[in-house]
Amino acid sequence: MKRRDFLKGSVLSAAATSIGCSANSSSSKGAPAIQKQKKVKWRLASSFPRSLDTIFGAAEVLSQRVEAMSDGQFTIRVHPAGELVPGLQVLDAVQQGTAHCGQSASYYYTGKNPALTFDTCVPFGMTARQQEAWLHEGGGSDLVNALFADFGVRSFPGGNTGVQMGGWFKKEVPTLADLQGLKMRIPGMGGDVMAALGVSVQQIAGGEIFPALERGVIDATEWVGPYDDEKLGFHKAARFYYYPGWWEPGPSLSFYANEKAWAELPSHLQAIFRTACQDAAQAMQARYDVKNPPAFERLLQGGVQLRPFAPDIMKGAQEAARQILSEQASKDPGYRKVYEAWEASRKAQAKWFGTAELAYAQFVFA
Repeated sequence: MKRRDFLKGSVLSAAATSIGCSANSSSSKGAPAIQKQKKVKWRLASSFPRSLDTIFGAAEVLSQRVEAMSDGQFTIRVHPAGELVPGLQVLDAVQQGTAHCGQSASYYYTGKNPALTFDTCVPFGMTARQQEAWLHEGGGSDLVNALFADFGVRSFPGGNTGVQMGGWFKKEVPTLADLQGLKMRIPGMGGDVMAALGVSVQQIAGGEIFPALERGVIDATEWVGPYDDEKLGFHKAARFYYYPGWWEPGPSLSFYANEKAWAELPSHLQAIFRTACQDAAQAMQARYDVKNPPAFERLLQGGVQLRPFAPDIMKGAQEAARQILSEQASKDPGYRKVYEAWEASRKAQAKWFGTAELAYAQFVFA
């Protein structure tokens, strides 16, 4: 007998012996050789309305991929904002176990911990690619999950919108002084900056913004960009569309999992959930990049008035953002730890992107 034939036979014999032993062991206990795996059913609470196939659609992608990859063993039922809990209570729902997992933007919860803003974005901060690089490969996710541990929750990057627009205004705001007393829906640290500039900041969930804008409860709102904004009808209640969304240059959305529910998942289902989060994140940004350009054209052709933020607004906002970051870091060691890591990444990325990327963009997009 040739040596390789002998080895092949030995491996097959060993495998057969192993299978036989398993079968005999199971049979001796009166159980079938292959045990049927227990099904896992989760509920997901989203902060976003079902109509947004970009953001909310990412949660549906997560659900579909989890079910497909687990061959039906693991299923997630997705609930839009308001169906299971209000849109701005998703973190609470996951923490309390009302939902096993959630989809939200972590800067909605800076009232619980200001450092949660780094899980989403920071005004005048990193772009989508830079933010995702920091979260996935730069240690960012480990840092923010140390914060979420206080709530018994685990966070996973769940997509990015790319740089956003600056929002919808019922009247023009040509100077920094015109922001005084303006009632605007804007969350997170962007809201803190606007408040420092004299804006009356309002916190309103996505599905409730349009009626507030239409009835004059607010004078302005930000959301995401052309596709989502068109779907929510903001152009019907406000004429002036400002840019850029300096408070959200690359906001990362998040999927949350209740820590206890996560620990009870078998390791292969944990791996499936992680992979599905990545698939959903990729789908979200790709959908935005495909759907925003034609929506932008439709809005312009429909009479929307495009306006850039004035230089004094941009400069004033940037100075206010830097001051808020510095003050919060000086009084909160936990915040400072995340901020210093984030800032080091931002500076390194800015130098690199400010070379090849910027030169290319200035030439091609001019």
